[in-house]
Amino acid sequence: MMTGLASPRANPWIGAIAPYTPGEAKLASGVQPIKLSANENPWGPSPVAIEVIRAHAHGVNRYPDGAATRLRQRLAFLHGLDPERIVVGTGSDEILQLLPLIYCAAGDSVVHVRHGFMVYPIAARRAGAEPLAAPDQDYVADVDAILATVRADTRLVYLANPNNPTGTMIARAEVARLHAGLRPDVLLVVDQAYAEYLDDPDPDGALELARHAPNVVVTRTFSKIYGLGGLRVGWGTGPAAVIEALNRVRTPFPTATVALAAAEAAIADQEWVARCREANRNERARLAAAIDALQDHGLRAVPSAANFVLMTCPEHGPLSATAIKAGLEANGILVRHLPSQGLPHALRISVGTHEDTSRLIACLNRLAA
Repeated sequence: MMTGLASPRANPWIGAIAPYTPGEAKLASGVQPIKLSANENPWGPSPVAIEVIRAHAHGVNRYPDGAATRLRQRLAFLHGLDPERIVVGTGSDEILQLLPLIYCAAGDSVVHVRHGFMVYPIAARRAGAEPLAAPDQDYVADVDAILATVRADTRLVYLANPNNPTGTMIARAEVARLHAGLRPDVLLVVDQAYAEYLDDPDPDGALELARHAPNVVVTRTFSKIYGLGGLRVGWGTGPAAVIEALNRVRTPFPTATVALAAAEAAIADQEWVARCREANRNERARLAAAIDALQDHGLRAVPSAANFVLMTCPEHGPLSATAIKAGLEANGILVRHLPSQGLPHALRISVGTHEDTSRLIACLNRLAA
């Protein structure tokens, strides 16, 4: 054995990455929980997609279509896009992670909203870039603050709209104003993971921007309203040059055969999507109203356009975020506490089924009694 030689060293910026921590899925007791910690669709995928998954199980010995040709064609038809300007990835996360690797050099910067998706700073640091957090206004993205945070070395701006973990959203005019205020060499990445929870097929106009602007990319996912989080399918669209670059660096087979088939079936069943959208709207309203009924106890539901509600809590006492989280877990309910995202005083609660919501509301009322 050779000794005294230096061992392999990771790039220095890798050590600055705080690893992504998913929502908890298990209780210490081992009891099956009501899982409201990961913004999943509690009604699951379309029954048509489930049947397709079963039917395609026999073909997993074959490599998938790395170009996701049929899925891109179906996405293009549904959204009025050019299939050649769509890229499919292992969840939208893969696309979000690759963009700084393509457009940033070590020492550049990437801007995101302060209370935003934790993948953004990870993606920036992975490329050796510095993540810059722009202040928000009452948990809503502030376009002026984002533009003021952009530096000469900024190469990319992330905007989740609706935003995770706050659920808030800025309007079409504000997205257009943000884009207009950026230099042409700055790539605006609009993460529309929760867009299908709104009635408008392009609720903030980002898809339309991506059709024409040379510096706008939109990402979407099958993990939320389509209920395919376990299969990891996402997609993005934007300028031809950006899509070409993504296709050069993505993995050769980013999406499994079964996942591709399930996604193709899922987007064909828009009736199921509409039913999930309506059920989510109803249960989200029930949850928000129940939280706001406890305002005298210091609880507040931040207005949400997604499939979760951010509940702010008193900083101390029996209804602090940590105390409520523990109380919910004692009753078999898992929610998300995000102190690492500057929200030690808040819990993100995913929308569940009617029964899930009823049990959660009853538990909150008992804790506040």
